Amino acid sequence: MRSALNYYLKNIIIRGKQMKMNLKIKGMSCKSCKMLIEDALDDLGVKSNVDNEKGTATIDFDENKITAEEIKKVIVKEGYQVE
Repeated sequence: MRSALNYYLKNIIIRGKQMKMNLKIKGMSCKSCKMLIEDALDDLGVKSNVDNEKGTATIDFDENKITAEEIKKVIVKEGYQVE
């Protein structure tokens, strides 16, 4: 019985910590800006919904895979300001 328990414990899948973050983004002027940010985040496995008209983004991510600061750095690297 003990070996079965050890096997089980060694094979547990640790689930990620899903987070949701809302950001204000300055510098977006068109749908291309929206797509650029969404594509950059998608490359990291991050789901996002960017609204270029409101200058906002709702971002869903796994905190065990990427941090909020890393996400912000990607947006800044694309040429936008994050508040």
